[in-house]
Amino acid sequence: MSFVSEFKSFAMKGNVVDMAVGIIIGAAFGKIVASLVKDIIMPPIGMLVGGVNFSELAYVMQEAQGDIAAVTINYGLFIQSIVDFMIVAFAIFMAIKVMNSLKKKEEAAPAAPAAPSTEVVLLTEIRDLLKR
Repeated sequence: MSFVSEFKSFAMKGNVVDMAVGIIIGAAFGKIVASLVKDIIMPPIGMLVGGVNFSELAYVMQEAQGDIAAVTINYGLFIQSIVDFMIVAFAIFMAIKVMNSLKKKEEAAPAAPAAPSTEVVLLTEIRDLLKR
């Protein structure tokens, strides 16, 4: 089997395609959450704590000198990233919780036992006849 045909059979499996769709949707969801945090959640929080713009919070390690930019530790952006992560983690937790509850419902209703095969029925009858 050639490398190309082996890769094609791998890429066309259902799990790989499902994973790719999940990654694309996850990336889009991450961008939406980042915008939600940056544009909607953090401004009111900043206003409540005294008019702070979190995206501008930084510790200056070295001031800018001429053409050299300042060296800063942008802890405000880090705080926004933590809030982003918490929202995404909570959404994933809720999705997994829903999937697990649906899975438990499937497991709770056990399937009826399969009827015995004709050979088993005949052997049972023969055994019963021999016992008599």
